[in-house]
Amino acid sequence: MSLFDDEYYRGSGSRKGFSEQNPRRRGRSGGNGYGRGTRGAAPAFLGAVIGSLLTVLLLGGIFAAFVLPRIGGTSLASASASPDPYDRIVQAAASARPAVVSIVNHRTAGELTLESAALGSGVVFEKQGSKAYIITNHHVVADAEELEAVLIDGTRLKAKVIGSDMITDVAVLEVDAKKVRSVAEIGNSDRLDLGETVIALGNPLGLGDTLTSGIVSYPKRIMPVSLNEDGVYDWEQQVIQTDAAINEGNSGGALVDLDGRLIGINTMKIASTGVEGIGFAIPINQVMTTVDELQKSGRISRPYLGVYSLDLSNPYSPMAEDQVDKLKLPSSVEKGVVVLESLGPAKEAGIKLNDVIVGFDNQSIDSTLMLRKYLYGYKKIGEKMTISYYRDGKKQKATVTLGERPDAGK
Repeated sequence: MSLFDDEYYRGSGSRKGFSEQNPRRRGRSGGNGYGRGTRGAAPAFLGAVIGSLLTVLLLGGIFAAFVLPRIGGTSLASASASPDPYDRIVQAAASARPAVVSIVNHRTAGELTLESAALGSGVVFEKQGSKAYIITNHHVVADAEELEAVLIDGTRLKAKVIGSDMITDVAVLEVDAKKVRSVAEIGNSDRLDLGETVIALGNPLGLGDTLTSGIVSYPKRIMPVSLNEDGVYDWEQQVIQTDAAINEGNSGGALVDLDGRLIGINTMKIASTGVEGIGFAIPINQVMTTVDELQKSGRISRPYLGVYSLDLSNPYSPMAEDQVDKLKLPSSVEKGVVVLESLGPAKEAGIKLNDVIVGFDNQSIDSTLMLRKYLYGYKKIGEKMTISYYRDGKKQKATVTLGERPDAGK
């Protein structure tokens, strides 16, 4: 016999047995009018309640086991274990901020007045004994007569340039370490991923102690650079591209990951109508290579040829037709480097004004950028190098002994 009244629950019997119109069934009850119908009702009700509870528990278990963990495509366990990304930004900023300083570059205005001519940022990366060392950009400290580093608590420290390099746009400053409380943790820029969240900290627009956040738009972008800002690209810089806002004054500041580790030094942004969210930082792995040499010798030693030049085919600053005609080049020569002035090693080798350099050793040289990349990437100070060039329409060669770049530390 089941927990349920078989005839009622299954509907297999006539329900007239529960009506006064069926005295035969009533008579089997024992004479009180309810008989077996009443005795079966209580177990039936109890069985129905128990069955409902079992059903609810069963369905609830299935829902908890298979449905809830898949809400939003993420398990509840992993969701509860994952920290809030905004909390990570807060924690990273709290970790990195104390090591970021403002840099004030003072210059003389007139004969007696000393005014703040430029504002930038820097990052304390090392303390040794009584001295602390700061990374910043070369262009932040260029032509400085007096420098100050302003700590997060407002303490102002006199800063001294230990070394600075225009090519990589990196400079190292030295300050008294007595009041410096924090040093940045150095990360690994080679491990950056596309889309990774980063934070830029610095002194934008002189506001002081400001941070912005964004993502890595491109971890290893190659950008052409005009070192003399004359429109001629004469160097290439590998940078981290980010959409974290990097404005004037942010230069030299920190780009950090969500663990608060320094992964780049903010250096520049593209300032153009309709362009937003494109900023750049020098990868910290490259920066530290430069920093090590600057700390050892105060400069980056590079080979020196001694020519000021103009690209024969420069789309941004093209030569006039009459100027090109004076060079008397064969019609097949469309690219090369026109010598505007010859100094040092180049002058000693016989290179003159209006010579058109087209090759070093067995390497074609099409532009000033290629000239500089070949010199700094493949040659050393004191090495000999063969120069191929055109003079008055005739191709010639000269051998030069490379010197050391005289303004290497500037």
